[in-house]
Amino acid sequence: MTSRLNPYINFSGNARQAMEFYQGVFGATLALNTYGEFGAQDSSHADKIMHGRLESAGGFTLMGADTPPGMQHNPGNNMAVSLSGDDTDELRGYWEKLSDGGTVSVPLEKQMWGDEFGMCVDRFGIPWMVNIGQAQT
Repeated sequence: MTSRLNPYINFSGNARQAMEFYQGVFGATLALNTYGEFGAQDSSHADKIMHGRLESAGGFTLMGADTPPGMQHNPGNNMAVSLSGDDTDELRGYWEKLSDGGTVSVPLEKQMWGDEFGMCVDRFGIPWMVNIGQAQT
């Protein structure tokens, strides 16, 4: 997989409905994963979307999720730019440059779903998410 750059939208509890709506708009393939699928089975947000990805035949990719518990949802400020792929060196290089002089909220490290992931806000106030995909076993 090549690296890709795409918008990532946070929703206030209605990510499933929004992503299904966008699927209808773009006629795309939709994959949704809940918090419960990634270890939060007994929580109040187990059925909420932790990660959704919409991919169209025309090359559009849109990602979205419900705002995690403990984080504030701010309409108008609820988007980030997502970098994802499996080129570890390339994506780590982007991470280093984007986080330099910025604020790291989630260090780039292995996560419960098996990939390396990190979140930061760059020195210009732009939120970024970097996900380095690992080989599936």
